[in-house]
Amino acid sequence: MKELILTADISAPVSLQSFLVGQKGVSKRLLTKLKRCENGITRRGEVIRSIDTVLPGDVIVLRLPDSSLLEPSDGMDIPIVYESERLVVFNKPAGIPVHPSIKHQGDTLGNHFAHKFPGLTFRPVNRLDKDTSGLCIIAKDAHAASLLQGGFRKIYYAAAEGTIPPEGVIDAPIARERESIILRCIREDGQPSVTRYRRIRCTGEHSLAEVIPETGRTHQIRLHFAHIGHPLAGDDMYGGSLIRISRQALHCGELTFTEPDTGEAVTVRAELPEDIAALFGTD
Repeated sequence: MKELILTADISAPVSLQSFLVGQKGVSKRLLTKLKRCENGITRRGEVIRSIDTVLPGDVIVLRLPDSSLLEPSDGMDIPIVYESERLVVFNKPAGIPVHPSIKHQGDTLGNHFAHKFPGLTFRPVNRLDKDTSGLCIIAKDAHAASLLQGGFRKIYYAAAEGTIPPEGVIDAPIARERESIILRCIREDGQPSVTRYRRIRCTGEHSLAEVIPETGRTHQIRLHFAHIGHPLAGDDMYGGSLIRISRQALHCGELTFTEPDTGEAVTVRAELPEDIAALFGTD
């Protein structure tokens, strides 16, 4: 059980629901969960209802339930590049899944988080494919997860095959391949999907692109570059070659987000991993 203290820095009385949802970013789903918990929301030690009035200067205490804890594992080296009271950012190597699955039990970022932060529920705010490396934000409580969700900017670095244009916007709808659970495809009835990119290095064989996905579809960057005829190196699922690199050459290299407690903008960066850098003659 994690305790969160919120001071009512307001100028006029409001309902508890308006204060929590409208001003503190508590999701309605979390509010419902808190109301069902014993002493989930209190003021001066007394339970307060969502329809009750919050006065300027009141101190509201949320007792956030932590559940669905994962089995801890200490056998992985996953660097922490930023940490505060409410969140942590890992630089996830390629080959490590974010979540446990049927094929991966005990060897995921979630298991590593459980080892590093016993008793906390694993709440990834952004998610990376197993073979995509880079920055992954984990919220330490449900309220922080709610505040961070959708409120951060991601920059990826992708090594595409061939010479891509200096910059561009790929606007192509993405749908699930009808006969597959995993594969995605470009299809007119798919979800709107937009990717912006800028070429920052080129060898002729490969182009390194700074990529900003404006939407967050599964396999979006991988599929969009394949769609314009330049699949990512190592991405054999969508036509890339495995000759120079054994996994899709995609790395989440920069995240900008707002710290839940301070409201300050924070930018975290992670350098290109060696296998992608080696495609351009550096390591």
